[in-house]
Amino acid sequence: MKARGFIPALLVLSFFTSASFANECPSVLKFMKRKLNSQETVNLCNEYAGKTLLVVNTASYCGYTPQFEGLEALYSDYKDKDFVVLGFPSHDFNQEDNDEGKTAELCELTYGVKFPMFEPISVKGEDADPMYRMLKTATGKAPSWNFNKYLIDSTGKKITHYPSSTKPTDPDFIADVEALIKGE
Repeated sequence: MKARGFIPALLVLSFFTSASFANECPSVLKFMKRKLNSQETVNLCNEYAGKTLLVVNTASYCGYTPQFEGLEALYSDYKDKDFVVLGFPSHDFNQEDNDEGKTAELCELTYGVKFPMFEPISVKGEDADPMYRMLKTATGKAPSWNFNKYLIDSTGKKITHYPSSTKPTDPDFIADVEALIKGE
């Protein structure tokens, strides 16, 4: 008889554990996104909750496009410390290719990008992707150009915006990344 009561107790405990985990995922990550030039989708909560993130709107034909090198170096240097760069191509400023294959080729072959790149999205205005709307609400700043950066702490509560002109190699920017990785 005692075994019968044990199973429902486990089910209830399992439900509350799952519910509390769902509450731990920051709102800004409660999205499914498709990988660039792929049919594979990623649950951002499952993959990136609890990590320090840098979300960047990218473009293939922009004066800031060489920042891909610095972004990849930053990712490579800190990925083992639960830091991830998430790239989102956007044609909002008319500098992204309409062909995802060409965008992927530029990222991978020209700049050696290994950090996750996702499907092209809109990042500004009424058509802005819901994730970017949340980032704008959290910081008060929408992307004004390509390669805007949003640095998000591991809890998803502290979000800081950096303009396109902030290079991923900037010592003050790197210090901010390191501070968030350390939980400061």
